[in-house]
Amino acid sequence: MGYTIGVDVGGTFTDVVLGGTSGAIAVAKCLSTHYDPIAGIVAGVTRALGDRDPAQVTRVVHATTLATNAVLERKGVRVAFVTTQGFRASVPLGRYARVEEDRYDLRFSPPPPPVAAGDCFEVVERVSARGDVLTPLDLDSVRRAAAAIAARGITSAAVCLLHSYANPVHERQVAEILRESVPDVVASSEIWPEIREYERATTTIMSAYIGPLMASYLSQLRERLAEIGIRAPVHVMESGGGVISAELAARRAVATIESGPAAGVLAAAGTGFPNVISFDMGGTTAKACVVRGGAPEITHEFHVGGKGSFGGRRAGTGVPIKTPAIDLAEVGAGGGSVAWLDAVGALHVGPHSAGSSPGPACYGLGGSEPTVTDANLVLGYLSSASLPLTPDLAAKALDRLASPLGVSREEAAYAVHEIVSASMASAVHVVTVQRGIDPRGFVLVAFGGAGPMHAARVAERFGIGTVVVPAHCGVASAAGLLAGALSTDRVLSRLDAPDPSAVFTSLAEEAAADLGVSPSAPGVQVSRSVDVRFKGQSHDLTVEWTPSREVLASRFFARYEEVYGIAQRGEIELVSYRIRLTAPASPPPPRSPSALPPSPPAPGAGAARRAYFPETGGYADVPVHTRDTMPGAPLPGPAIIEDAESTIVAPPGWTAALAGTRAVHLTRSTACRTP
Repeated sequence: MGYTIGVDVGGTFTDVVLGGTSGAIAVAKCLSTHYDPIAGIVAGVTRALGDRDPAQVTRVVHATTLATNAVLERKGVRVAFVTTQGFRASVPLGRYARVEEDRYDLRFSPPPPPVAAGDCFEVVERVSARGDVLTPLDLDSVRRAAAAIAARGITSAAVCLLHSYANPVHERQVAEILRESVPDVVASSEIWPEIREYERATTTIMSAYIGPLMASYLSQLRERLAEIGIRAPVHVMESGGGVISAELAARRAVATIESGPAAGVLAAAGTGFPNVISFDMGGTTAKACVVRGGAPEITHEFHVGGKGSFGGRRAGTGVPIKTPAIDLAEVGAGGGSVAWLDAVGALHVGPHSAGSSPGPACYGLGGSEPTVTDANLVLGYLSSASLPLTPDLAAKALDRLASPLGVSREEAAYAVHEIVSASMASAVHVVTVQRGIDPRGFVLVAFGGAGPMHAARVAERFGIGTVVVPAHCGVASAAGLLAGALSTDRVLSRLDAPDPSAVFTSLAEEAAADLGVSPSAPGVQVSRSVDVRFKGQSHDLTVEWTPSREVLASRFFARYEEVYGIAQRGEIELVSYRIRLTAPASPPPPRSPSALPPSPPAPGAGAARRAYFPETGGYADVPVHTRDTMPGAPLPGPAIIEDAESTIVAPPGWTAALAGTRAVHLTRSTACRTP
């Protein structure tokens, strides 16, 4: 019997799920080890394997925040940027949009560019937007740039020549010469040959910036897994929800920048509801995403480290990345988020997190600051599960807030609970209301270690009447990795290409080579799409491909009206051609995460305990169940359902019922209060 392992490393916990083709399952949740993330992975994998033979593991699928953290913390390698003569200042100048807190700051300074001006180099050449060579490549200028880069001791270079998406010959020559003296060289035509010079440059730079780190990390991961007897291929979740080999992830590291959050969205999409809002609250952040028609929303440009209002990331902030990614809104709100008072005594929660070290005060690992987890323990929503929790330490931490606020301990705790729920609701607001989507027609799918405790309160704010909590909700992201199919994307910008069929065929062959499969192999699927715009406009929208120009135009007009709310007609032009190639994973994936066997019972389940709800006037005796002890009839709130990895809270006005998939469905039974 073969096993597949899914590993999701978060800011607080590392989750591991072991799945087999017969549906057997084992789960491990342990604290993340930031000094050495692989140590936490190995510990979790060892625990999940138990006494099973590690040689029977046939595949390891990993979701990682390594790339994101390297960009945010500026811990990548030093990169040289090589471009066409006259354009070396494009990256140092960059662009920046001020958000609300920066707009009136007279001392505002934009963040430093991804590459310092002194590390930008020019070569003599010029290609037109149609691919015509206007100025031949001067090879001596390339050799001078290579010598200067080597002299500076720079070991990674990003090459992005003007319009190389239209004709990559010069860029490939430059990369070939640079590789004689620079160990790691990334060319934009190899990474993401799409129109828009600045975005293509930053995408290439980021791949060069994090590529060596990713290659080293994945190599060490394979070695450490081999030490415990696992020699299976390691695959990595990419930003768009596909799975690629570790070798490809090292070459195209930029595709893994949003690897961490993507797996959870896939788990939410697999719950069987066509239109859902994925709500993932872990120990450090909370993330929301819209799934329509069973497929998550995909963006073709996102901003790493960007800023914005209420969980959104505004264009012009952060570093733009031009690769497909699941379209998420994220806020710094999780179980480890620290509650604090500002200079005038106002209560705030986050974005700083206690993380896994020292962690919330109730972990007993040295933390003393009050966190969301401490507040939920004081409120009676939590008991010891995957970690032993100490109520006295949580109470002591909350007293640090209650005393200066002049309120009781439980009132301070509930204020923390309410504030963090409001913060997380802002992420849902970004992906729904701000985009013209009425959330009341959606099901909220809640997961993550802390998500099911807050899901009903978040749903109330939007009039959402149904919350679904899948089985093994506390490790849903890791479980979602088990069903991930091998998949990769390719794009090429060609303004109204004369033979789109040839472009699509070439892209499919490149993508198939990346995955080591044949485009015509059984089970291989290729989806085609194209970026379309009105002639004379500069921005485009992606629609499904059809060779009929008339049908293509009608699809674009419909998409334009959906996005902008305007019924517009006019002449169109095609800008970029896209394919997504998907190959079945081997061996076949296990059953859906929602259909996995039951979790072991959480300690303390099967009795009542005191929990705080304002609707009941304070603390009240509340029934505590596991999924196995839930009654056949709907369970009226207030009620608590405990898993080993998470806790579900059904507030007053809600009912809880166990579905055949072992998912818990929370339904509003009365008119719930709204803020």
